[in-house]
Amino acid sequence: MKCPVVAVLAVSTLVPNVHCAANQIVWCYHHSSCNESTWAGAAPMCRGTRQSPINIVSHLARSDSSLTPFTFRNYNSTSALTTISNTGNTVQVTIDSGVQISGGGLSEPYDSLQFHLHWGDGSSVPGSEHTVDDKRYAMELHIVNSKSSYNGNTTLAIKDSEGLTALGFFIEEMQGNATDEPKGWWTLTSYLSNITNSGDSVSMAPGISLDDLLVGVDRTKYYRYLGSLTTPNCNEAVVWTVFKDPIKVSRDLIGLFSTTIHFSNSSSQFMTNVYRSIQISQEVTTQPSSSRSLSATCSLGLVVLSLILGTLEVTC
Repeated sequence: MKCPVVAVLAVSTLVPNVHCAANQIVWCYHHSSCNESTWAGAAPMCRGTRQSPINIVSHLARSDSSLTPFTFRNYNSTSALTTISNTGNTVQVTIDSGVQISGGGLSEPYDSLQFHLHWGDGSSVPGSEHTVDDKRYAMELHIVNSKSSYNGNTTLAIKDSEGLTALGFFIEEMQGNATDEPKGWWTLTSYLSNITNSGDSVSMAPGISLDDLLVGVDRTKYYRYLGSLTTPNCNEAVVWTVFKDPIKVSRDLIGLFSTTIHFSNSSSQFMTNVYRSIQISQEVTTQPSSSRSLSATCSLGLVVLSLILGTLEVTC
């Protein structure tokens, strides 16, 4: 079967170099024949009950003390980002082996495979997938990880309800008149002019790390819920972690994604509004805040004090 404008498998959002085949699901963001309104017809799981993305209502997030800090292995490596590609529906960066996350309430370590981005139309039309209290950010970065025990076999991972974990980072326009900031993002976006057409892919020179791209984010503060891939086949196999702090990026760099990358070739439209709509709510958890912990401690102290005073009063 000849590849149409956009024709990808679910695992194409997880691993690089997935080629067109006869059994592929055709989907896209921008054509009425294959946009989100058609996804469930081709991939029934897209109408499932554990779909992503969602709107996170911050005050409804339940406290969960098991959501401990993560350990990020080799996120400081300046040679771990190997290739950057235009997949026809996003910009995707492949991560070399040896990059891993653990902790964070996860059942086991997970290998970081790739990251990709979702955006709207520059900074004026936001395009993050998740929203918080109905706020949509300019962009969202997703780092996709697979259980280490599967050794990179995403076919097995998508059959496991927690086989994958995705780290979601909001991207927000930096205030002021800064340009080309942060430097890690300037380096990343410098590759965009080399992948303007669908299928373009270039090697990345050593120089930036995942840590460089996640600058300014307190990675101990996040939301957690069980969800799905946000593109067909929409497999309900993802443990989602959405970080509370956004990455601050200058307006000019945000704008490059929607003014440089094309859905197909130079005669096709620029790649804009590449995000899925909000799905039904799921239970969201987060770490107990220090104020909540202090309040609980104080409440317990007052109860104990009341009991002591009550006992003394009875004794007297």
